[in-house]
Amino acid sequence: MSSPISSELIEVATRVKKASYALASASGEQKRAALEEMSRSLQNHRDEIIRANDTDLERGRRSGLTGTQLDRLTLDEKRFAAMVSGVEEVASLAEIVGDVVSGYVLPNGLKVRRIRVPLGVVAIVYENRPNVTADAAALCIKSGNGALLRGSSHAITTNVAIEEAISFALVTVGLPEDCVKVIKDTSREGAVEFMRLNGYIDCLIPRGGPSLIATIKENATVPYVLDGDGNCHLYVDRDCDVDMARSIAINAKMQRPGVCNALETLLVHEEIAPKFLPDLASDLTGVEIRGDQQTLNLVSEAVPAIEEDYAKEFLDLILAVRVVKDIDEAIAHIRRYSSGHSEAIVTNDLRAADRFKREVDAAAVLVNASTRFVDGNQLGLGAEIGISTQKLHARGPMGLEALTCTKYVIEGDGHVRK
Repeated sequence: MSSPISSELIEVATRVKKASYALASASGEQKRAALEEMSRSLQNHRDEIIRANDTDLERGRRSGLTGTQLDRLTLDEKRFAAMVSGVEEVASLAEIVGDVVSGYVLPNGLKVRRIRVPLGVVAIVYENRPNVTADAAALCIKSGNGALLRGSSHAITTNVAIEEAISFALVTVGLPEDCVKVIKDTSREGAVEFMRLNGYIDCLIPRGGPSLIATIKENATVPYVLDGDGNCHLYVDRDCDVDMARSIAINAKMQRPGVCNALETLLVHEEIAPKFLPDLASDLTGVEIRGDQQTLNLVSEAVPAIEEDYAKEFLDLILAVRVVKDIDEAIAHIRRYSSGHSEAIVTNDLRAADRFKREVDAAAVLVNASTRFVDGNQLGLGAEIGISTQKLHARGPMGLEALTCTKYVIEGDGHVRK
């Protein structure tokens, strides 16, 4: 049986639902002004937000969070500036609500248009990363959606501080402060209740690891879009620029190993492996390499990989490596183990690149570029609300368009069906 939903959660969801109607009818100018004011408000509240994050970090250290978890929780000066910049970029994006996707006139004179409209209330469940609070709020405001946000207990102090700055901005421009609300209850029971807010939530987007996704699949009774695991691969082809391949592999694995678009498995063509892998291993300082037998023969410090290593999202300084016979074997490996997030190839062979783009099924496929570009406001979408690894209704980085749907508007002149 479904657990009862607390009256407090329903009361907050009701307020967001009501506020979403006002936001859906707001003009593009008013939404842009709200985001510009949100940017100013975040900067004005910077000290309070950073102090709140320090509180969360200290509590996280005491509770035994790992280094990767603490990194995801950290909102330092650089990340704070990037968060504010993301809000400003969303503000500058073109208005899409009300756009006519298609339009035509039937032979009987009926005028038919398909128009882009907000989803309604978008709910986000996310772990640690407090910048998601601002990113999600900005995209929801710009796309005319109410935002119901549920972060983790580890980041609750930071999330509430960010919410306060957002509320100030909304009220300043004449929009309801309830357009964006952070849920204060961070218990597991509260999470399950949140996923069952039928009639209040129009689309639920989870941003977290396998346990969160499993909980969504088991308990959610509202529509959801999966922001899935990032078991990302890089295939280094026989015909490639070795220096480029090394640079991309290092960036994809080491720049920020605890995020979903970090490299987890490296596949190397057997003809280039002897000159590529030993040098790369020496550059991957602090990275544990788990490899097949050919990798072990080339990299003395590598340890044997087990089957599970090729299917795992490590989110850590660990890299699974396999030497493959050719691109066929590389593609077969990716098809078997990929989570469908981001897959990359480094090659100078146009035919190999075309095959990889055509035959690898993932939300994002990259040629001669790091997987780190697929998330974090790198593809011109403004801030992103997640990376969808499913195929309905959105796939890949979810920006403004993924937070809208369409409705048909049909205009006649006394038309009746015969």
